[in-house]
Amino acid sequence: MTTAQTSTPTEAPAVRPMTDDEATDLIVDLVGTKSLSGAERPAVDVFVRRAAVAGFHSEIDAAGNGLAWRRAAGDTPAGEQKTIVLLGHIDTVPGDIPVRLEDGVLHGRGSVDAKGPLASFLAGASRAELPDGVNLLVCAACGEEEESPGAHHLKTQLRPDACFIGEPSAWDGVTLGYKGSVRMNATVTRDNGHSAGPGDSACDYLIAWWQRVQQRVHDLNRDRTGDFDRILWSVRGIASNNDGLHDVGELNAGYRLPTWITVRELKDIIRDIDHDGVNLIFTGDEEAWRSERNDPVARALSAAIRAEGARPKPKVKTGTCDMNVVGPVWRCPIAAYGPGDSLLDHSPTEHLVIDEYHAAIRVVSRAIESLATELTATP
Repeated sequence: MTTAQTSTPTEAPAVRPMTDDEATDLIVDLVGTKSLSGAERPAVDVFVRRAAVAGFHSEIDAAGNGLAWRRAAGDTPAGEQKTIVLLGHIDTVPGDIPVRLEDGVLHGRGSVDAKGPLASFLAGASRAELPDGVNLLVCAACGEEEESPGAHHLKTQLRPDACFIGEPSAWDGVTLGYKGSVRMNATVTRDNGHSAGPGDSACDYLIAWWQRVQQRVHDLNRDRTGDFDRILWSVRGIASNNDGLHDVGELNAGYRLPTWITVRELKDIIRDIDHDGVNLIFTGDEEAWRSERNDPVARALSAAIRAEGARPKPKVKTGTCDMNVVGPVWRCPIAAYGPGDSLLDHSPTEHLVIDEYHAAIRVVSRAIESLATELTATP
């Protein structure tokens, strides 16, 4: 297992468990440091600095991700050690929400999506009591709100034995899966003609083709129920242009894919629909990924939630996250977890209840301990 390094790592002799006050300071500091996608470095610096103070071996990799290692104790040979990755993202979407901690509630962009989950991972990893031979790596990944360059880099550098993904699920929820996605750009260019003349306009032609696509997807969804198990689509934009010589129509659409169809299969289906004159470009390919309830990470999180006195709520989501990036490559036990109400993602009222954040830290710590014990007991 390797990581590319571009900064000087900070060594410390032992990891010290974060107190509740220190954990609160951590999340307030992270949320108070802006980190729009592509401009995360100031917040990454905060992450690695606070991780180093807690005793983690911290560094910034070639993609700009913040890494906090808790190296395996004992004399277990390197080839027999186990590694658990806790992968959160540190970037946020735009939106200036004044940062304030008031009446036990932290307001600010990124408090839910997803600095709250990331901070709970770092604090929980600091508290976990580990058997010998287990490495922990907490990752503050860059660019998840865009094209996930941080996770795409990490998927080539690591081969963990298990992975927690940091996304809001509420402290008593465990997210087992995310839908895949692909974006489509369709354009039609025709010679210009008089509007009273014969023939369809470029937009007329494009809309007729789009209706055939909708019907084909509707047929694929027949007899399938629930949004997670159906192909979902939405038009993101329609435009037209005429320079006096050419008439151009353009349509942008996005698809959310269930686990029973791959991105390539959907592309092939759409291309098989008569599209003479329609130019197609697909981008942003992400495959759907889902774990089962008996997945070791999901079981560890669920048991930890029960230990905190709540009934775990398994969930699946119609969006995408870094689980879609690393899941198909690592193919290890994986589930998503983190404090916060996901309905507040990207909203102008984004906020995190601090008591829920502290409960999530305890859940993460317990889940790491039980998962580490299970991993080391497995040949």
